[in-house]
Amino acid sequence: MVASTLVAMLCAHLLCFSAMFLLISRRLPGNRMGMDVFAVGNLLLALAYILQLVEGGPAWSVMSVVNHTLTLAAPIAYWIGAMRFFGRQVRLWRSLILFSVAYAIAQWLVQWNAGPTARYAMLAAMAAVLFFAMTITVIYGVRTFAKDLHGEMIFFALLISGICILNALKFLKIVDDGLDALHMDSRFQMIFYIYMSTLATIVPPSIVWLVLRRLTDSLRNMAARDPMTDLLNRRGLMDALKQYFNSRNAAPARLLLLDVDHFKRINDTYGHQAGDEVICQVADLLRSTVRRGDLTGRIGGEEFVAIFLDTDDDRVIDMAERLRASVESQAINLAGSGHSLRCTVTIGVSPPFHGAHGLEDALRQADSALYRGKAAGRNRIELADVLTHPQAHPLPHTPPLPAQP
Repeated sequence: MVASTLVAMLCAHLLCFSAMFLLISRRLPGNRMGMDVFAVGNLLLALAYILQLVEGGPAWSVMSVVNHTLTLAAPIAYWIGAMRFFGRQVRLWRSLILFSVAYAIAQWLVQWNAGPTARYAMLAAMAAVLFFAMTITVIYGVRTFAKDLHGEMIFFALLISGICILNALKFLKIVDDGLDALHMDSRFQMIFYIYMSTLATIVPPSIVWLVLRRLTDSLRNMAARDPMTDLLNRRGLMDALKQYFNSRNAAPARLLLLDVDHFKRINDTYGHQAGDEVICQVADLLRSTVRRGDLTGRIGGEEFVAIFLDTDDDRVIDMAERLRASVESQAINLAGSGHSLRCTVTIGVSPPFHGAHGLEDALRQADSALYRGKAAGRNRIELADVLTHPQAHPLPHTPPLPAQP
């Protein structure tokens, strides 16, 4: 009687959280983070336990075959939901249907050749294998695609490994004691149902917490980035610098301020869509030129920033020249017009600065250097006066029109 009450409460938990996951998924725009699939997993497991209550004990029937199939389809759905949460699109219904057909056939074969005890032992063994695979996936995720959720993934790995161990023990008990081990009021089954009821209470809110954290991180990331280029904006640069300078032994940073030459002329001649293509092209070149770990940002219409962490003046000047030359040599094909366009950039280089509070001063000094470069003819690199190399790095030729058909 106590076991039946526990299973009934477990079914109620699973059904309620299934409905909650489904409602949350419908509120999530675009990426549902696997919440709809988690809802399916909860529903499948709830239906399996409802059938178990109706059966009352081990039996050989269509209901029993469906019960076993749903019991194992649920962890598969949970695994697919987790993959979708981490951005890996795995098909749900095709996977579940193929598994269900295959396992139903396997049940018939085992029942026919080895009897009911073997069929129930197969269920426990398969559940242990599936939850073991989920545990391994979670542990792998801690080291790869879920590094930002290290603590949460360890927590889930411990919970899932508990289910794996209990199912492995159930398999051994069935092998030793036969179907008597499955009596609902036995001590082992009581422990099993208590653990599953505990999981049904703990895991769904934990999943909701993960979704809220991802949404919060996504909003924070959106607030820190330029929507057109996905480069950091001023706020994002400041936050990244605070994180860098808060680390031990942080070296001085150096800043490049880059401005597209004659950008208004490009917009007036070719239209604002061409101007947007130039912005995106320069952003891509900036991203591909800097080192991994350095910072890139867009702080104005055609103004970009690169911040080099832990490097010297000569290296910064070399990177600035590579960037200037890349932009000058790169032709930009204008969509739908059959024309190509070339542009140039002028770059101002700031002196080294210490601490995130030095960003604004570095920007001002780089901006002053940049406008000296503009006045001197554009398409050049100009260094701030306080650098150890105060001479400009000029390029004598400046094309009269930065765009050509």
